[in-house]
Amino acid sequence: MKLSILIPVYNEEKTIAKLISEVDNVILPVTEKEIIIINDGSTDKTAEEIKRISKVFKNITLISHNKNMGKGSAIRTGINHATGDYIIIQDADLEYNPKDIPAMIKPILNGKARVVYGSRLKRLPNFRRDERTIRFFIHYLGNKMLSVLTSILYGQWITDMETGYKIVPTNVMKNLKLSSVGFELEPEITAKLLKKGYLIHEISISTNPRGYSEGKKLNTVRDGVRALWALFHYRFIN
Repeated sequence: MKLSILIPVYNEEKTIAKLISEVDNVILPVTEKEIIIINDGSTDKTAEEIKRISKVFKNITLISHNKNMGKGSAIRTGINHATGDYIIIQDADLEYNPKDIPAMIKPILNGKARVVYGSRLKRLPNFRRDERTIRFFIHYLGNKMLSVLTSILYGQWITDMETGYKIVPTNVMKNLKLSSVGFELEPEITAKLLKKGYLIHEISISTNPRGYSEGKKLNTVRDGVRALWALFHYRFIN
């Protein structure tokens, strides 16, 4: 089994080198892996950091957008270039821990699942004890409500529809005909997988959520509304 690890990145000069190192060093139960980094028009020193770390780790493919086109567009670009049997999406901000990937691959290798999601919401989150706690709690509740709505609309119980950690067969991902350009790609992937009858197997994962002052780009209200629209759109229209 060959695993394609897609890393969409925009202005993550502080985290990208450490993330690439962690992804490359994690021991996976696969025969081969490729790391595809999609630099989505970064305006900081992200590109320089990627080039520097690429000299250390050789199994890296770098694709660059001339301008920022959105996370969805970056992931779609990565999907088009993936050559592995399976794809996993790895955010570049260190919120998701690559050490959780082996546990996500296990049910696939055991023949128990074809699609695996890493769920952050199968347990209560570890909120930070500072002024951002309310914001994280609102984000947590928003994710919970969207996941419950997804379960109702599509007939399969899911605890974390918005998770970035998804392992999907590459041929399946390519045939979903994704069109989203931003964070609404997450509900689009889930909606189209469920409409095609794929069962989503969830594995509990750990996360290290960061604050907006640290570079978090997801806007709870704006992107939550877009996700809500996407869920209804792909259920009843497209």
